[in-house]
Amino acid sequence: MAGHTVILGSRDADRAVEAAAHYDGVGHSSGRGGVSGAANAEAAAAELVIVAVPYDGHAELLHSLSAELAGKIVIDCVNPLGFDKQGPYALKVDAGSAAQEAQEALPNSTVVAAFHHVSAVHLDDPTVEQIEGDVLVLGEDRDAVQVVCELATAIPGARGIYAGRLRNAGQVEAFTANLIAINRRYKSHAGLKVTDLP
Repeated sequence: MAGHTVILGSRDADRAVEAAAHYDGVGHSSGRGGVSGAANAEAAAAELVIVAVPYDGHAELLHSLSAELAGKIVIDCVNPLGFDKQGPYALKVDAGSAAQEAQEALPNSTVVAAFHHVSAVHLDDPTVEQIEGDVLVLGEDRDAVQVVCELATAIPGARGIYAGRLRNAGQVEAFTANLIAINRRYKSHAGLKVTDLP
């Protein structure tokens, strides 16, 4: 919707093509940019890659794409969460966070953690014109962090906010469990807003 060309990746290229056709079909690309689908390795050839997959298989997928992702900014928005009768909870990650795990798997890429708390329901709804909230962006490379902050700001109503180094991604990922609990209790799609910033 912001005019970027998007390639959806999947282990099953046909599934990715089908999903992309749905997005173009409901006007998500608004005639600017475009949405297409491809196998993961082909999609990983994009200029910038967003990893948005379930935590199970996260490291295995990234290891398999390390050559295609070399030299690129890789945005990891994976939340390692478990669910039981008591609700969502954060999973322990040996590397410290999914983002740090991604950086270990992709030593020749620049991993940035972001987009953990943006409502997928709102992002997927073409009738939602503004998504008020902040996107916490964490990383080691200032230029890469700035690129991701600018991408976040392309979402009408949102801001990209630098929130620390990659070692701080664990608590950001874990907080998603709290946000899910809030949204379930209040039947909402709440996000985060950082106050008192210029």
